[in-house]
Amino acid sequence: MVHTGEIGAGNVTKLANQVIVALNIAAMSEALTLATKAGVNPDLVYQAIRGGLAGSTVLDAKAPMVMDRNFKPGFRIDLHIKDLANALDTSHGVGAQLPLTAAVMEMMQALRADGLGTADHSALACYYEKTGESRSYSLMTSCPDGVLQSGPGIQAE
Repeated sequence: MVHTGEIGAGNVTKLANQVIVALNIAAMSEALTLATKAGVNPDLVYQAIRGGLAGSTVLDAKAPMVMDRNFKPGFRIDLHIKDLANALDTSHGVGAQLPLTAAVMEMMQALRADGLGTADHSALACYYEKTGESRSYSLMTSCPDGVLQSGPGIQAE
């Protein structure tokens, strides 16, 4: 255990952790979507990058879940939204800018609105897979139907 300071410092430390986890899952989702849409096997991309600087505990825990379409909750999207909302509230109180956190929270809120609030937060990959001009994916096609009819970055078909 690491003592991080006075009363409240532990809460801020937890929020900082949750921000990093959310942003790591979003970055992983973007990278695997890029690989898939470019016709490169995302499992091979994961194997290639996991030992380098992009490797992380989050990558090792969540990339296999995404590729296996296993969104059974380890940590639910609903709970991560709560933590990101607390992080954003705290950031406003101390004058810190968290634009990436705000963007990822909007993505998670869109997923919750489409019924994925109780899914594991790795289901954030479904946001990336369902956005953009083309909704055709060769290796990642098992997000629930009806996910993301609207939300940040989603254009009507």
